[in-house]
This record gives sequence, structure tokens and C-alpha cells, in this order.
Amino acid sequence: MQRAMETAATGMFAQELKLDVLANNLANVNTTGFKRSRSEFQDLLYETLRSPGAPAGDGNQIPTGLQVGHGTKAAATLREFTSGSLKQTGNSLDFAIEGDGFFQIIKPSGEISYSRDGSMKIDSQGRLVNLDGYLVQPTLIFPAGTREVRVATDGTVTIVQDGQTQAVEVGKIELAKFANSAGLEAVGHNLYMPTAASGDALIGAPGTEGLGVVSQGFLEMSNVRVVEEMIDLIATQRAYETNSKVIQAADEMLRSTANIR
Repeated sequence: MQRAMETAATGMFAQELKLDVLANNLANVNTTGFKRSRSEFQDLLYETLRSPGAPAGDGNQIPTGLQVGHGTKAAATLREFTSGSLKQTGNSLDFAIEGDGFFQIIKPSGEISYSRDGSMKIDSQGRLVNLDGYLVQPTLIFPAGTREVRVATDGTVTIVQDGQTQAVEVGKIELAKFANSAGLEAVGHNLYMPTAASGDALIGAPGTEGLGVVSQGFLEMSNVRVVEEMIDLIATQRAYETNSKVIQAADEMLRSTANIR
């Protein structure tokens, strides 16, 4: 009975973690470019009381063994980089990536981070920055008097200045992709950092090297599907309750054993 209680406790801990992940998904249902996470679990070690194939006498073998598991553990939180729906904003500084790829964002430390959030702004020096004021890489500078910004699907950025009708190219937006996007480390602020698991970034122009294209005037919304998250939420709650019932049942069996006269 003690083993049953400890095993059920691991199940309750696992469902608590899954609930935390679901809560974060639902909290970010309206976060631009957010990618949902999925909890993954593994069973714990088994106590082998009798090995499969052990001799049973008279030259026979036991066809099945006798093993008792010790519960479950959290193995990973897998981030799903499926595309979210696109929302048209009409803002010339809003960009969405249709397909694979990340915008490159320079953190204050000088490190390059990566984001699917295309909500961009122009700072006091005319540079293209994200919502936190971090520079976009490569650096794009819009001179004073810029009245129109145009971004082609291949990332080419052109502007039209006051008193002019001819568009002038000022640079290009480059995207990055990874061999294993799920290996990226989320650091908050809609940013990801590369790790040994993700591999190095492959940089290229939108529409090349398997990278997606850039859509101006659109934002990519979260890929969280509320209905699916709510179904998982109910299933998680029921699993937690079931494990708690196992602990109650084991406790009652121990009580009955202790009350034997």
C-alpha cells in the first residue's frame, strides 16, 4: 500500500505540472507570436520481482515477468512551433512570417535572440525596434521625413520620403531558422535563445533556404487553441482526482490492516 501511495503521488505531481503548462498556454492566448507548450512524461523505474523468460523448471520459461512500476515523471515541455492565424492590422510596421523563420532581435547584452512577434516600432533615432526597444538585426534606419514604409515578401524594405514619389531601398529584413526549433530556450518577452539542442541559426532572406515570407500589415496570433486546452484541462483535473482516490484507497487498506485484531 505504501508503494501505491507514493506512485499515486508522482501522478499528482505530474498533473500539477501539466496544469501549470496549460495555465501558461491559456494566459498567452492573445500574445502575439506565442507558441503553446505540451507536457511530456515518462514512467519511472520498475521493480522486477520476476524477469520475463526466467526458467520455470522442466526446461520451461516464464512467458511474462512480474514488474511493478513506481509512477511517472516530467520529461519535457515541448514547444509547438506551428503557425498561428494571421490578423490584419493595416499597420505598416506590423509583420508576420508565413512559414518557418524568426526575426532577429539584438538584446541589450549584444546577444542575438529570436522572435515570431512582428510588432515593430521606430525609436527616436529612426531605428526599427521591437516593443521593448531592442534593435532588429540587420539594423534598419529610417531617415527623418519618412512618410511611407514598404516591405516586400522577400524582406526588401523601401521608403518614400516627404516631397518624393520614388521609393528608396533602405535595407532588408533577414530571418533565421534552426534545425531543431523545439530546442530553443524561451526567455520571456516573446524571445528565444539558441541552445546546443537547437543548433546554430541559419540566416537567409525570406522565401529562400526554406524560410517563410514576410507579410506587412499582419500579425501572427498565438497558436493556442482554447477548446483543446480546456479539454486537456478537464482531463488533467480528472487524472489528479483519480490519483488522489488511489491514495485514499491505499490509506483505507492500511487502516483496515492496522485494525485487524
